[in-house]
Amino acid sequence: MKELRTEITIDAPVADVWRVLTDFAAYPDWNPFVRSIEGKLAIGAPLKVLLGASGSRTMTFKPTVTKLKPLEEFRWLGSLFFPGIFDGEHIFELQAKTPETTLFTQREEFNGFLVSLILGRTGADTRRGFEEMNAALKARAESGIGDSAGGFA
Repeated sequence: MKELRTEITIDAPVADVWRVLTDFAAYPDWNPFVRSIEGKLAIGAPLKVLLGASGSRTMTFKPTVTKLKPLEEFRWLGSLFFPGIFDGEHIFELQAKTPETTLFTQREEFNGFLVSLILGRTGADTRRGFEEMNAALKARAESGIGDSAGGFA
């Protein structure tokens, strides 16, 4: 298994960060890496995810939600071609550091016999995409867009 991991501290409560993170309809407005997500946030639900870091080509994946703990974590698992070739479990974790500060961790665990080859070609772009998304999530959550006063749950 190989893992890519990034973290960022966000000066906003966990609930505000969670609302921004799970408002899939708004992703095209702010998310430079995960450009869009279609589907329901529910365990076992299929998603359609369009992603790509700046300067790289976008790719569409069709993962399945594997874990959902509101205000704490959600995960999806996707495969390239067939399971076992190149599988990635994408993980979003939120941890309250204080009532007004959240540690956001975005990581992906990769498995399969093509992991080394594919990550050798795309790993730097993927890490950059994680960091771009983290910074954009921080900016949006800290701006108050997506909080209770912002109008969406």
